[in-house]
Amino acid sequence: MFGEVLRHFREMALLTQERLAKEVYCDRSHVARVEAGARVPQDTFAKKCDEVLGTGGVLARLWAKVDWYPQVEHPDWFRRRAEMDAVAVTLQEYQERVIPGLLQTSDYARSLSSRYVSGVELEERVRARLSRQQRFLADGGPLYVVVIDESCLRNVVGGPAVMREQCAHLLGVAQRPNIRIQVAPAGPLELVRPSGSMSLITLPDGDRWLYSESLNRGHFTSDPAVYETYNQLYAVLRADAPSAPQSAALIHKAMERYEHDGQQPARRSDLDQEQLQRRQRRQLHRSKPRLPLRRPHPRQQNP
Repeated sequence: MFGEVLRHFREMALLTQERLAKEVYCDRSHVARVEAGARVPQDTFAKKCDEVLGTGGVLARLWAKVDWYPQVEHPDWFRRRAEMDAVAVTLQEYQERVIPGLLQTSDYARSLSSRYVSGVELEERVRARLSRQQRFLADGGPLYVVVIDESCLRNVVGGPAVMREQCAHLLGVAQRPNIRIQVAPAGPLELVRPSGSMSLITLPDGDRWLYSESLNRGHFTSDPAVYETYNQLYAVLRADAPSAPQSAALIHKAMERYEHDGQQPARRSDLDQEQLQRRQRRQLHRSKPRLPLRRPHPRQQNP
């Protein structure tokens, strides 16, 4: 609603988004996103637009009446989950497609986030993700049990070298006494899996939370009935999935596969080089001058 009103007054003033942005000292993309309802503006932005567009204070009054955050996702929507991780006594997870953030290497996290951001923001995301891991990787860390779908190992992020390092990291952290990693394999084995990635979080006060994610936000519930439904589903999945030692063997196979994939280009390059050398030798041989063979004339042959 605010964006539509802003667009109306801007067009009445015969200003482009770029011109308005210059007048209120911001980027054109900021104006565009506010008008599209994808960015929450500051009250100072609304007041400055009132001045430039001559609205008589309409935008500032409207800004004060809008209940912003139920309509636009807060950019820090994951903060609540991070705060829970900082105090949780037990964390159980099921993850699809990508390695869980608490188990990612820096290169994996960087490659994954580089699809969406770059530069300073990219490095800040990587640091934030790695900082969440410290508590679980420290001595005496809280219990962390995770079941990863096999798609997490097959979905290539950053190339074979990054995936090989990621698999090696999984094998290393799985040796810690507070961490257990299981793999839910694809194939004929019938496993009852959750409909998406989820986390079961137990806090020091005994409160238990179910956390899941949609495309651009996190969802929390502490409803005992809902929590228990997914807790039982998770327990059955853990019981039916390969054990932690068996899963380690699956991760090791994936690591060997990525090591082999990483060597393939080098081997192909060696083969191409050898073939090139063979062609060069043939060309060199063909380029030599051909001397006629001196054969005796038939009349010169002895009878």
